[in-house]
Amino acid sequence: MVEELVTAGVTLASVGAVYAMAAARVVKQYERGVVFRLGRLRPEVRGAGFTMVVPFVDKLRKVNMQIVTMPVPAQEGITRDNVTVRVDAVVYFKVVDAADALVQVEDYRFAVSQMAQTSLRSIIGKSDLDDLLSNREKLNQGLELMIDSPSIGWGVQIDRVEIKDVSLPETMKRSMARQAEADRERRARIINADAELQASKKLAEAAEQMSEQPAALQLRLLQTVVAVAAEKNSTLVLPFPVELLRFLERAAPAPTAPAAPAAPAVPAAPVAPVAAVAPQPVQEQLPPAEPQSDPDSDGSISRQD
Repeated sequence: MVEELVTAGVTLASVGAVYAMAAARVVKQYERGVVFRLGRLRPEVRGAGFTMVVPFVDKLRKVNMQIVTMPVPAQEGITRDNVTVRVDAVVYFKVVDAADALVQVEDYRFAVSQMAQTSLRSIIGKSDLDDLLSNREKLNQGLELMIDSPSIGWGVQIDRVEIKDVSLPETMKRSMARQAEADRERRARIINADAELQASKKLAEAAEQMSEQPAALQLRLLQTVVAVAAEKNSTLVLPFPVELLRFLERAAPAPTAPAAPAAPAVPAAPVAPVAAVAPQPVQEQLPPAEPQSDPDSDGSISRQD
């Protein structure tokens, strides 16, 4: 009798151990357990830790509650200003309701992926190229709203959506590079012209100030000479300007001679009147007459005085 009781006890213990092993489940900290009893969803969701289910009756499905990072494949589309681009993005989402994630949608990961691709193509068609390149924050918010709206009923919450890269055709890249280069060159010319204008105004003011004080021009010349002479690899030839000599001549004090004693005043002698002289007629002088010659019969010429 005792042996039968011991055998029955061992049998019950073995059955209990097998039942416990079949019913025991462990849910991790980042997971939630959803129980289906004979195919029907149980209202309570099992939390992290050790839990028990009815073997062969209940089925426990574990759902990951961590944030999922899902890359969106590159989508090719035409922007609103008729530019063909390829845009890829990344979606960060997590499950907030484990029961809805299993019941409301067949595969919530695949559903979110397809919705992200469709929304990305829609955003490309509604945006300009400049918005895709420079105003991504606004596009990210719009893309997040488009994906999050239908996923609320799936028990999924979209945490963040980011556009990673925008691929442009090579011709468009060259055109944008030429445009940027031309814009920078335009700004450089404007800056140079503005600098020349300001320099001309300052030079005009300096010239006006130096015209009032000629010594300032000479001091400026000497300062320029000092600046050039500081270079060790150049030879300075300084001609002596005439203006400097004139300045020094005007600046030097004139020598003062001793005053001579005043001479006594001498009375002026009376002046006799001068008789008027009649003008004499001028006799015209004629040049001496040329000697005349008469030819002789034999062809000789005789001189006559």
